[in-house]
Amino acid sequence: MKRKAFIKNTSLLSIGLVSIPSLAFSGFTSEYTREQLIGKGNPDITGDTYTSKMHRATAAALKQMKLAARSEGINIEVVSAYRSFQRQKEIYEGKYRKYTSDGDGPERAIERIIEYSTIPGTSRHHWGTDLDLIDANAPQPKNLLQAQNYHGKGPFCKLKEWLDKHAESFDFFEVYTDDHNRKGFSYEPWHLSYAPISIPMLQAYRQLDLKKVLQEEMILGSEFFTDDFISKYRKQHILDINPRLLS
Repeated sequence: MKRKAFIKNTSLLSIGLVSIPSLAFSGFTSEYTREQLIGKGNPDITGDTYTSKMHRATAAALKQMKLAARSEGINIEVVSAYRSFQRQKEIYEGKYRKYTSDGDGPERAIERIIEYSTIPGTSRHHWGTDLDLIDANAPQPKNLLQAQNYHGKGPFCKLKEWLDKHAESFDFFEVYTDDHNRKGFSYEPWHLSYAPISIPMLQAYRQLDLKKVLQEEMILGSEFFTDDFISKYRKQHILDINPRLLS
């Protein structure tokens, strides 16, 4: 694994750091239930806060990556990790009510929401594998998660450069890349996914009847999730991601 070579060449080896092979974990769920896939509970989730709750394999790999980055003066901090179905539902439905009360029709309200937010039951954050990252050692801008903070003279440029060079050694990959041909969610340089777990979870997720799931959960506006809408949403917002995370 690349990770072993990387860690061997850092000062971390001097304190006895032992890397964790990406697929060496045992005891994790290999077949995922509907509830696990849509954020309604997962026995492999660990942590007790909004920023520490994640799949325990993700947590182990993140710990290794944080230690490596720290040796170069970067303090990787998670600002968003696991997000439950209920939390995503609150976000989505809050926006839905606001937009429709402001005069938007249901279809327009939904289109506005999915520019930046996922429909509950469809977020990668439901899996505990995806993290939003900043550098806690850098000056903190008012709005943390903006692409400009990770480029040019932004405060998180050093973090971005380090992640571009080393994150894949720890099996973390950028999800929504800066590819102008990509559809769906906008570029998110802060959003990384732990591939050894998120890839099989996505494969299992693709087997769900998404329209049925969303209607069963009685999400506001779900009656407007037509077959065409679901097909487009699946293709653009769920599957039009970094190809390295598809298989």
